[in-house]
Amino acid sequence: MNKTKTLLHLAILYALAGGYGAQAANTEELPCKTTAECAAEAARIGAGKVKPSAGKPSEADQFAWINKINKASIVMLVEEGIVTPQMGRKIAGGIRHTVDQAGRPGGKRPGDVLQIERIMIDDIGPEASLVHSGRSRQDILATYRLATLRRQVLDYAAAMNATRQRLLDIAARNADTLVPAYTNGVQAMPITYAHYLLAYAASFDRDAQRIRELYARLNRSPMGSAVLANSAWPLNRERLARLLGFDEVRENSLDSSQVSSYDIPIEAVDIAANSAIRVGALIGDIHTQYHQIRPWLLLDEGSTYTSSAMPQKRNPGLLMRVRESASDTVGLAEAVTLRAHNVTTGMTDYKFAFDSLGVFDAATDMFKGMDNVLDALTINAARAREELENEWTTSMELADTLQRAHQVPFRIGHSFASLIVEEARNEGYVPNTFPYADAQKLYTRAADKFGWKDNRLPLDEAAFRASLSPENMVKTRVGIGGPQPAEVQRMLAGARQALQSDDGWLKDTRARLDNADKALDDAFASLLDGKG
Repeated sequence: MNKTKTLLHLAILYALAGGYGAQAANTEELPCKTTAECAAEAARIGAGKVKPSAGKPSEADQFAWINKINKASIVMLVEEGIVTPQMGRKIAGGIRHTVDQAGRPGGKRPGDVLQIERIMIDDIGPEASLVHSGRSRQDILATYRLATLRRQVLDYAAAMNATRQRLLDIAARNADTLVPAYTNGVQAMPITYAHYLLAYAASFDRDAQRIRELYARLNRSPMGSAVLANSAWPLNRERLARLLGFDEVRENSLDSSQVSSYDIPIEAVDIAANSAIRVGALIGDIHTQYHQIRPWLLLDEGSTYTSSAMPQKRNPGLLMRVRESASDTVGLAEAVTLRAHNVTTGMTDYKFAFDSLGVFDAATDMFKGMDNVLDALTINAARAREELENEWTTSMELADTLQRAHQVPFRIGHSFASLIVEEARNEGYVPNTFPYADAQKLYTRAADKFGWKDNRLPLDEAAFRASLSPENMVKTRVGIGGPQPAEVQRMLAGARQALQSDDGWLKDTRARLDNADKALDDAFASLLDGKG
């Protein structure tokens, strides 16, 4: 009988030692001597996609954040009387050891919760596991991922704000630069380049508003909700939230780690994709100029590269790189949505897709690339004006002038202007060369068509020419938000004020996170010193 029991025991030990095939593997018990080995062992059993830290330790990686959560947990557990101060100091020492050993040669920085706990247990004994009271991988990793997302969103916001600043600086220098604007891909009306850039600055302003609204929903802590239904321990979730830089707790414990992890990341990446679509449009407008023989908008030659075969070519690689990053952002954001589509609650597919796919890396690269484009942008105002003067984009103003100054119904003025454009294109005229006598005849024809009481053109030649001037058309706009100089200056001032406010919010938000880090460090140090 004893021999049989001995053989049975040996068989069990052999099975455990030979690959953990007889029972589910515990990542805490997987043998690993280095950071890479720990990550490989966790990956081998599908315990999560943990990126092993390389090079200089990062305050943002999974190892660092789990230790930060461990610090907050032990501080709270002692404060709530769940762990005694004496035991709290011992566990705090194990946490400090775990952090310190990672910085020494041969130190380990695993990203798995239990592998980190193993380092503590090896140092102070099994009591280290008391730090895990009332919690789970679920709330720990949900907290880490939200912290990662908020950092990426703030970095993305900072990159976008830098681009907004450049747009406004260029706009200020081009408040009087007349350029053609297009609808349906066709030259439509004259505006100023400042007016054009302010339109995009306004759209990024809306993205900044979306980021601030998102952040209020994003920065709510799941920590302390355990697996999904809380625990039997009276954890102080509000205290954990404050120590970890969160503004509030995510109230519903199921929502906190299982459901909000669907919609919050999707909302975040959708904002990035939204920005990317506008960046792509900006790049497209610049790139279109390279189709022309004489563009009015180019990158300075030192920011392009030559063809290996064609001496005349100057390739705008900066534009292509930005467009690629913008396309990556849109595509990866859609992949985040697809990762969550038709996936049952609680699966891992959707919980960290934004990070593993690198959506915000692409978005931040996109804005940095856009900065390079804007820094290299050269605007040929004379060539842009020539573009306007060679087309009939002011013909609408001719009809407006007749109505505004002489009460000629707009449809008559429109018909008259259309007749002029038709003849001009047939005969090769531009606004400055169209014969005034022909204009008089065409007006009579348009007026007679509608049976108008006076079929003589009420504009003398000077007034006729002035109505076709790009400057005149821009200056005569009177509506809110138009290209007229006064409105451009007003919008520019407003855009600068909005950007200043957004920069201030970003600075204050990061300061609050820094203050939370300091509060956590102080509370943890006090516990270590026996003062807690």
